Amino acid sequence: MTMRSPLAPAIRLMRTVSRDSWYRGLVIVLTFLFYTSYHLSRKPISVVKSQLHRNCSEIPNPPANISENDTTWCSWAPFDGSNYKELLGSLDTSFLVAYAIGMFISGIFGERLPLRYYLSGGMVICGVFTAFLGLGYYWNIHALWYYILFQILNGLAQTTGWPSVVACMGNWFGKGKRGFIMGIWNSHTAVGNILGSLIAGAFVSTAWGLSFIVPGIIIASFGIISFFFLVEYPEDVGCSPPDQTDELKDQLEDAQVMNSSTENIFKNQTAPDLEESVSPQEPAEHPQAISFWGALRIPGVVEFSLCLLFAKLVSYTFLYWLPLYIANVAHFDPKTAGDMSTLFDAGGILGGILAGAVSDYTGGRAITCAVMLILTAPMLFVYNQFGQTAVSATVAMLIICGMLVNGPYSLITTAVSADLGTHESLRGNARALSTVTAIIDGSGSIGAALGPTLASVLSSKGWNYVFYMLIVADLLACLFLARLVYKEIKEICPCFKRARGFREL
Repeated sequence: MTMRSPLAPAIRLMRTVSRDSWYRGLVIVLTFLFYTSYHLSRKPISVVKSQLHRNCSEIPNPPANISENDTTWCSWAPFDGSNYKELLGSLDTSFLVAYAIGMFISGIFGERLPLRYYLSGGMVICGVFTAFLGLGYYWNIHALWYYILFQILNGLAQTTGWPSVVACMGNWFGKGKRGFIMGIWNSHTAVGNILGSLIAGAFVSTAWGLSFIVPGIIIASFGIISFFFLVEYPEDVGCSPPDQTDELKDQLEDAQVMNSSTENIFKNQTAPDLEESVSPQEPAEHPQAISFWGALRIPGVVEFSLCLLFAKLVSYTFLYWLPLYIANVAHFDPKTAGDMSTLFDAGGILGGILAGAVSDYTGGRAITCAVMLILTAPMLFVYNQFGQTAVSATVAMLIICGMLVNGPYSLITTAVSADLGTHESLRGNARALSTVTAIIDGSGSIGAALGPTLASVLSSKGWNYVFYMLIVADLLACLFLARLVYKEIKEICPCFKRARGFREL
């Protein structure tokens, strides 16, 4: 009799994973890749900036008809003039203003349209508009309106991403995800920025049109993958819905015991209904979204929205202007400057995970954000003064600045939004989470539009003024969290609890 070897270890491991877990893992991977491609496609403009306006005197063998004093002969009109920073800033502003306006609207459309169609179509459209920016190189287009037009269209199309992936994660995992897990998942933002910089940097010095066309093809391809593979709801494939329905049932039973008047609130949601809603055989009824003003009344939404406005101002100023700053101050070539800027995004990955883990351990989301914001202000000053003195200093400070700047940004847009999405007024409504997320991220997008615009104006007077603006914005972001920080300190700190106990006695 032939001896048979035991089942392979990897196969045994695969068999221990449930069907639900496989689908949930698929959703995590897909949504991660999808939003990575969104950021990958919006990053090239920051890398290409340093190629659109160059110091041509550093290039050997200029054409014979070029004057020796002409240092802009290799620049791309209309960005070859002395006002090039304002023109480049107008590209950022047109994209970010369109993104900010569209974000408030996108959540509404995302809740009422099939999520798979909405996300897939948005990604394909983003790819087309991104590619058109690169085609301006091959079509030899030098009209400013052409680049502004497609920046606006791309900004509107980009708003299809964030509410969609958050809503999809909410459908599969609920909204009460812990900060550490959400911090890891949210690293797609930094991963997209890094890949976008590397891909754009690979072509920027030879044919910068490909710096846009290749990312455009990538995000459009992921849009096609989304159409064929994305599953919006676990019930659609016979999987169990997330646990928030069971949590809602427990809350209902507790509320009925403590206060019989709450029965009127939940009279349409009985225990049998809850049992039926978790059945994997029948699709659950998905509640309607709350109103815009109802979402604003949730405690903490306004404070975190205003905080994100200024935190995202700082983050997006780095996103759009860091490669040019490195090229101008440290005198690196465009490709090297783009590669160096990825260290800031690498630090952002670490910062998002660290912020989530610390806030999980302490239970203080606002406190974690405030501490990181407070530490950011002096670090920005140090980086501006000493960050370009040596390559090692540049590497270390870029990573540290990325951690401190993107840590609060990551925490607010993921774990904080998830916490607010579990508020009793939402009652486990994943579609309402899309509205709350759109409000918070839309407010942050206003700051994202203001930051690069102000940087384009202030940089003409000197980079020091840009960093002063970033420091002020950072402190304002911290200021708007003051009330929430005080509230969390009272809940966490034992001395406050003892003092409150004495007052009650």
